[in-house]
Amino acid sequence: MPASAAKPAPNAKTGLLDLPARQILTAFQDRTLSPVDYMTALVERVDASEPHVAALYLYRPDMALSEARASEARYAKGAPQGVLDGMPVTMKELVATKGDPVPMGTAAIDPVAADADAPTAARLREDGAIMFAKTTCPDYGMLSSGLSTFHPLSRNPWDVTQNPGGSSAGAAAAGGAGYGPLHIGTDIGGSVRLPAGWTGLFGFKPTQGRVPIDPYYTGRCAGPMTPTVDDAALLMQVISRPDWRDATSLPYQALDWDIPAADLRGMKIGLMLDAGCGNPAHPEVQAAVSRAATLFEQQGADIIPIAPVLTRQMLDGLDYAWRARFWGMMEKLDDDSRGKILPYIYDWARAGAEASPQRVAEGFDQTFAMRRTTAQAFQSVDVIISPVNPDVSYPAEWASPTNDPQRPFEHICFTVPWNMGEQPACSIHCGLSTSGMPIGLQIVAPRYQDLKVFSVARAYEDMRGPVTDWPRFG
Repeated sequence: MPASAAKPAPNAKTGLLDLPARQILTAFQDRTLSPVDYMTALVERVDASEPHVAALYLYRPDMALSEARASEARYAKGAPQGVLDGMPVTMKELVATKGDPVPMGTAAIDPVAADADAPTAARLREDGAIMFAKTTCPDYGMLSSGLSTFHPLSRNPWDVTQNPGGSSAGAAAAGGAGYGPLHIGTDIGGSVRLPAGWTGLFGFKPTQGRVPIDPYYTGRCAGPMTPTVDDAALLMQVISRPDWRDATSLPYQALDWDIPAADLRGMKIGLMLDAGCGNPAHPEVQAAVSRAATLFEQQGADIIPIAPVLTRQMLDGLDYAWRARFWGMMEKLDDDSRGKILPYIYDWARAGAEASPQRVAEGFDQTFAMRRTTAQAFQSVDVIISPVNPDVSYPAEWASPTNDPQRPFEHICFTVPWNMGEQPACSIHCGLSTSGMPIGLQIVAPRYQDLKVFSVARAYEDMRGPVTDWPRFG
């Protein structure tokens, strides 16, 4: 059987690499575990798993072990560098790390080494985290897929014939395969939540500006992709620290990300099973989200069915504006370079070549229409729950669940409105399909109420219980 077709084994026994991040860090502190031993175990797992999932770019085990030895020495002196000292973290390749090329997932450009760490990478490095690898993404980060002309095809560890989603494809594959608990993705239309949903992870998109990023753009966020809510809370206390380079960032608040599970009694929870357009939610997805709603209701919450916040006009307008934007980038390339772009992406963007300025402006204005409808939805409820992905899964080799560049956004119908509306939102594992693929529950709160997402997610995680059947190759 080819390596790429091998079947993962259920994680029948919790091992060192499957422990929560705080437990590992406590062991580093009391010196019952060395960062070197932990990194050595991680290297062994990565070496066993990468032939199957192809999650990583710039994987540097020797450098990581050297940094682990330096961390071990700091702990021996009782002087760790920060709260994440010695903890391995992966970083999506779109997030710049000093001295490393940023290929943007495409063979069409000549990658240039970054001259500085982007804000998220800088905060992690300040705290002593070990960024042992970058993770893959598709061309220009513009697919919910592991398909790329630059990187190997990333696969879903739950079933390697299936797609991990994207554009944080490698982060999802790494997290699902157990490359430690801490991974960073980016999200402009669902690129943290969608792959987190398809790989069983907790993926969090913060309120716009809560986590400083560079370069910034409408709707673009960075956020954690982790096995548990608590792992994500640990990352948020680090990556939400301020950075002057993001002119769209919020005034810094030292939030208590360790907020306990919410008291659900009397909470008004909106249930949205219809996105308004796009792919309809698969019956198994609807059933899993409805079961989650029942759990909330049993704890005293009021479940209130609510209408969609997205329309066909909104989704198509955004699509049109983004096609024109990306064609503008591709038009600057020579013919040979353009020929290296993933055909799906090229065909999608090429439709923007004839875009009129008026229509592009009207399309971009749909972001503000979404901002209005998403804010309005919270006038009658405290939080909203919905599917993350309408589709159960799709083949690893496909560029999207439709695999049709003329219907590219049908799968982001539940996620993209909250990017444009700037609300905090997460994906949390809420069950498996009959084919054995994870299903994600989305929890959304009003702008600035990031902690509400965490408290409700913790409550759901407590009701659901721990995930114990993670796929493992080694």
